[in-house]
Amino acid sequence: MTIRLMIADDHAMVRRGLQVFLATQPDIALVGEAANGQETLDRAAELRPDVVLMDLNMPVLNGIETTARLVQVQPEIKIIVLTSFADQDHVLPAIQAGAKGYLLKDIEPDMLIEAVRRVHQGRVELHPDAAGMLVKHLSGSERPQTKEDKGSSEEDRLGHLTPRELEVLRHLATGMSNKEIGESLVITEKTVKTHVSHLLDKLGFSDRTQAAIFAVKRGIGL
Repeated sequence: MTIRLMIADDHAMVRRGLQVFLATQPDIALVGEAANGQETLDRAAELRPDVVLMDLNMPVLNGIETTARLVQVQPEIKIIVLTSFADQDHVLPAIQAGAKGYLLKDIEPDMLIEAVRRVHQGRVELHPDAAGMLVKHLSGSERPQTKEDKGSSEEDRLGHLTPRELEVLRHLATGMSNKEIGESLVITEKTVKTHVSHLLDKLGFSDRTQAAIFAVKRGIGL
């Protein structure tokens, strides 16, 4: 399957460099480019890419706002932020906006291509600095427990998971897609989606990224 990729970056040299390298990849087709946020939205509506490499510092609309709007109108598109910024003011808003990857522009070309492939498969790709910042944010956002909260501690919430849901969580922690989890556990992708929905509800998370980080922090993995 060919991955339809689009580049959103206001620097022509960056777009050109990516274009030259991507041309050597038989499973990736560069379908278009954009130099600002509004152009990204317009071109994505026209071209329907599978993955967008999104710069953050763009004119008209910045990358975070563009990501949020794109996710609303075309949720099937997977967005990888490719930027020079690795600070909290950029990482957290980008992930909250719906980005499935956050990488820095000093990444090796081969690693970028592998990240594109993995995100297309449904995985989450985060630069170590971005991942560490996200874990720190989630850990710090947990409010102190009161007596009324004791029944909903992290350990108790984990205890509410069925053995199968715990298995699915372990696989989530490795970045596996629903399809890959299903193949590993010999169950249908639809069944995996059901288990993921249930475990997110029981753990009190809104998305699989939070659940995966939660699992990694507690050493839950394969």
